[in-house]
Amino acid sequence: MNTTQIQIKLSLSEQLNELLKSKAARLGVPVTQFVKHLIMQEVKDEEYPTYQMSERTERLIKKAMKERDKAIEVTDIHKFFREL
Repeated sequence: MNTTQIQIKLSLSEQLNELLKSKAARLGVPVTQFVKHLIMQEVKDEEYPTYQMSERTERLIKKAMKERDKAIEVTDIHKFFREL
């Protein structure tokens, strides 16, 4: 699976930073790995949002799937539109 990585800049008080570093050291992991673990624990039971498509969209998809045999392969998009 190819996932895009992002960076998050986080400002902490010195005291919180020291507590975080201390806990990560006791666990024998880098602070970044410990923070990722904390985040994953917090969201582990969350469901990725899904949405019901509209009836119109569902009809259009069904129609498109029935007409797949009429599809043409376009290898050069510029040529395709020039020749329309």
